[in-house]
Amino acid sequence: MASVRIAGVALPPNKRIEAALPIIYGVGFSRSRKILDAVKLDPDKQTQDLTEAEVGKLKEYIEGNYKVEGALRQEISQNIKRLKEIGSYRGLRHIRGLPVRGQRTKTNSRTVRGNVRRTAGSGRKSSSEKT
Repeated sequence: MASVRIAGVALPPNKRIEAALPIIYGVGFSRSRKILDAVKLDPDKQTQDLTEAEVGKLKEYIEGNYKVEGALRQEISQNIKRLKEIGSYRGLRHIRGLPVRGQRTKTNSRTVRGNVRRTAGSGRKSSSEKT
């Protein structure tokens, strides 16, 4: 079998199917195991060794029971947009680009704020400069 495409994503051929499924947005490792149990596939099987029938079963099960890839991304962005429109606290945090889930912002939150470093030592003049 050539490359396996599920939900518009090409899965890597030389990985175990259990480890390859989480490449799909919306499928993590635990959900991958649940899917393989439901479809009755061996998790240790390589992606390239799957038959057409097994790939069809996987596609049908995933697309029928879970929101993945585009549909999931769209739903998440709509949820965020709704929070912004109603003016909720979480929506305002999204607008301002700050942590949404109650994390502290005095320190930390560098990734959300764009690695802004505003510390006392960062703006120091060298000792040779006149003060």
